Amino acid sequence: MKTILTTLLALAALVALVGIAGYAWLAPEEPPTYIPAQETVRTIEGGEIIGYQNDLGVSVWQGIPYAAPPVGDLRWKAPRPVAPWEGQLQALQPGNECATQPRSTSSENHSVDGNEDCLFLNVFAPANADNLPVMYWIHGGANTRGSGSIVLYEGSLLASRQQVVLVSINYRLGNFGWLSHPALRSADASLEDNSGNYGTLDQIKGLQWVRDNIAQFGGNPDKVTIFGESAGGWNVLALMASPLAKGLFHGAIVQSGGLDIDPIWVAENFVDDEQAGSRLSSREIINQLFILDGSADDAGAARARQEAMPATELARYLRAKSTAEIFAAYRSEDGGLVTTLPDLIGDGHVLPAGVSSQQLFSEPANYNAVPVMLGTNRDEMKLFLSFNPDMVNTLMGIPTGIKDLQRYEKFNRYSTDRWKVIGVDRLATVMRAGQGENVFAYRFDAKDLRDFGLVDLRDLLGAAHALEIPYVFGNFPKPFSVMYPSDTHEARDALSASMMSYWAEFAYNGKPGRGRDGREQEWTGWMNEGEDSNRLMILDSTLGDGIRMSPERISIDDLKQRLFSDGSFADQEEYCMAYETLFLGEDFDPREYESLGTDGCSS
Repeated sequence: MKTILTTLLALAALVALVGIAGYAWLAPEEPPTYIPAQETVRTIEGGEIIGYQNDLGVSVWQGIPYAAPPVGDLRWKAPRPVAPWEGQLQALQPGNECATQPRSTSSENHSVDGNEDCLFLNVFAPANADNLPVMYWIHGGANTRGSGSIVLYEGSLLASRQQVVLVSINYRLGNFGWLSHPALRSADASLEDNSGNYGTLDQIKGLQWVRDNIAQFGGNPDKVTIFGESAGGWNVLALMASPLAKGLFHGAIVQSGGLDIDPIWVAENFVDDEQAGSRLSSREIINQLFILDGSADDAGAARARQEAMPATELARYLRAKSTAEIFAAYRSEDGGLVTTLPDLIGDGHVLPAGVSSQQLFSEPANYNAVPVMLGTNRDEMKLFLSFNPDMVNTLMGIPTGIKDLQRYEKFNRYSTDRWKVIGVDRLATVMRAGQGENVFAYRFDAKDLRDFGLVDLRDLLGAAHALEIPYVFGNFPKPFSVMYPSDTHEARDALSASMMSYWAEFAYNGKPGRGRDGREQEWTGWMNEGEDSNRLMILDSTLGDGIRMSPERISIDDLKQRLFSDGSFADQEEYCMAYETLFLGEDFDPREYESLGTDGCSS
């Protein structure tokens, strides 16, 4: 019975882990009660606040408003300054999570998770903090889910052990964070209001709050490192790309990130326009709103109504819709939730237009060129493959075993290596050529997980997407702790300590070096020249091969050659699907695709 219970807890942790990657989130059902501590009284922009102190001696302030609520007429506008409050604000509990699609997949369910009034941040400062580096955390969750306040991101241990001030933020998500439509633009509005990139602007507003207020908490506003995982990593790169964020941060850590900035027509146009928009473009969503409220019978009538409606009237219509009504328009055709990554929009002001990430980061004058760490996990895609019914057996939606381990490992290797090429190797190469030796790269390899017999987490997950987060923060809360057998804890915790030390040393000095304690394996910069040059730090526990530097580098050409020589696919259809999945956009060659194998692929 104990083994069964432990297995169920571990699988529950897996579900929560997928949530962190974009489908739900982990938060305590009942938040603990904290006692205000007089030592934490601060006067900041907005007024006086008081926080609490925990058993690590860390002063904590949660739920600090950093901007006015983006509701009513401020929906789909740049964040405004926070309104002053009267009296003393008790910053003892997290602020509202930002509004997201409800967990229920019923199209009749009109509930909402979170709230549009959500622009809050949290601060963790060690005892006697004075002019310490600041680490600014941007959470992941596909830019559609998540919060800066989930238990994995609790910053006390990282702050106290490494003597940094940690800030975590909420930012608008999904269609409230990124939406562009002509009706939401006006000639008398600011370029920020007209940009469509409201979630990005929230992150910039949070950095401005840090610049103006963090000294009150013992932080140094001239030594700020932004870091984030998954969509948070995409957002870190977006802040590097945004001219509006210039000077607000001085280092960047990208965990399992990448960057795509879509042209504005993808965000706005109808799907049947000559320049086709996304199925979730603003015009398509407005069509759905008209159909759902009965003001149009079908897409044709909705389009005619939308094109005839004056811009000011349409803007009022959109801002008058409830949160739940907006979400209802984003349901998939079968009534399920839409949780895809919202497109960052190349508006030409907040984010550059008409340039690929490779082009953008090849010239330091084009972006905020600061010391940067780029990394991925060895088995990124296993987190997602583990819920693919084509790959695994499931019971009530929970993975219970891998159908074909060799096939599972093959698809993980291809797709994970592509992620590494796009998110690390390609970017590191162009950045190193432009900004010099302050570019660093890693791969997280630790897979010290349980084998339950029924399912071996070392195979099912390995070093999967998001599994490095507990190591960075030093937090392994339940139910995550049951994923690691007790005899691995010493090695696991040692790797976590090393990673925290590297991350903090980077925050202090712009390079991970030998870690904050000076006793770690030396981490040197990315190298473009010399086949045998060590360029990549492998972060593994002593139960694996340990922490070490590696010369590994992968290119798209390497992946293509591997695929072309691979005869192990089940059939031609699967072979063609692999090419389609791996080589998107500029890496897709139609002639190459059509010539694959003896039968080729149909375009």
